[in-house]
Amino acid sequence: MMIINKIKLLTNNKEFLRYFSNTSWLLGEKLLRLTLGVFIGIWIARYLGPERFGIFNYVQSYVALFTAIATLGLDNIIVRELVKSQSARDELLGTAFVLKLIGAVVTLVLLGMTLWLQTSDSQTTLYVYIIASTTIFQSFNVIDFYFQSKVLSKFVVFSNIISLLISSIIKLFLILNDAPLIAFFYVVLFDSLILSLGFIFFYFYNRLSFLNWSFNKNLAIVLLKDSWPLILSGIIVSIYIKIDQVMLKEMIGNEAVGVYAAAVRLSEVWYFIPVVICSSLFPALIDARKQSENLYYDRLQTIYSLMSFIAIIIALSMTFLSNWLIHLLYGVEYYQAGKVLMIHIWAGIFVFIGVASGKWLLVENLQIISIVNTAFGAIVNIVLNYIFIKKIGVEGAAWATLVSYFLAAYLSLCFWKKTRINFINISKSLLFIKSLNIKRNN
Repeated sequence: MMIINKIKLLTNNKEFLRYFSNTSWLLGEKLLRLTLGVFIGIWIARYLGPERFGIFNYVQSYVALFTAIATLGLDNIIVRELVKSQSARDELLGTAFVLKLIGAVVTLVLLGMTLWLQTSDSQTTLYVYIIASTTIFQSFNVIDFYFQSKVLSKFVVFSNIISLLISSIIKLFLILNDAPLIAFFYVVLFDSLILSLGFIFFYFYNRLSFLNWSFNKNLAIVLLKDSWPLILSGIIVSIYIKIDQVMLKEMIGNEAVGVYAAAVRLSEVWYFIPVVICSSLFPALIDARKQSENLYYDRLQTIYSLMSFIAIIIALSMTFLSNWLIHLLYGVEYYQAGKVLMIHIWAGIFVFIGVASGKWLLVENLQIISIVNTAFGAIVNIVLNYIFIKKIGVEGAAWATLVSYFLAAYLSLCFWKKTRINFINISKSLLFIKSLNIKRNN
């Protein structure tokens, strides 16, 4: 009876319904992307085979090491500022757009210099530049930040669905017509173009125009002062998320990357869940902090408990089904991926709670701690990849990922006085202990 009454209260709460609707739109789009993405991705993997699929993933991982420079760590900061001051919308979006555009150009230059120093073959260099060019179009993602701040993610969903459907049709066409590897790289670039056009269209649809955006030098300096820790953190995160595939290629070869990538795609396909939920509830968390500390920490604890429960259920299910799934979906060529998936899937628990914890660190302005923790995890990941890949091959990269995620997203929080409360809250959620309303010690 109490549960029914609570549900009735929630359904009569306009604020709850607004956030629930926003989350539903995001989840719906991600579920469609999950379904199509897994289906098309598996078909591409089977079509290309481990060797070429390995090249395809290696190039994307290599570029990902640099893309944090293009984003400039502005995403959550712009959402936060838009929630605080809607009147500064055009100046905020215009300044963020220009900064992101500059970041994209810098990324391309740095990639060019790195490839020149590595003396990579011309074909790989071309692949890298095709993928890296997507950062230019991603500058229009600032429109997404506006819709997030207004809890109007349905327009972002529409843009993503249009892009997803068009790219899926093109990929199927390429597979059925025996297309070369380079064609699949161009599709990734085309995706970014279509998505940016979708953002622009729906921004105009809401009677807004990016032509009204303006660049403010002083605001840019303020934003960069706030975001530089996130830029550094983003670079470090990219390293310890993608370095495994780069190291596998250098230490074993492209086929090993292909096998590992097949497992990782099934493992990481669930990572949209914490991103969607936490992005949608981020404005509510900021509002709760303004109202009361009890409400703030109650909401935070609820998010952690939800993240832990979902992640553990996924990890248990995928562990028992891993070998069967790999054989069914990818075929015998990828048989090694089953063992990799069985290990890698458990890293998802720390990804789920890490996404939620990252929101808390941002609200509390503790980005510097996030950088140190992430840097620690990245160093451990690189060292363990080198040791484990040498000793046990492809599975070693999965073990390195699991250990480093555990250290960076969870255990490291207990060593800082300011984040110890966060460590306690996360521990309670992992142990399914009911919230005790523990507050931060100032």
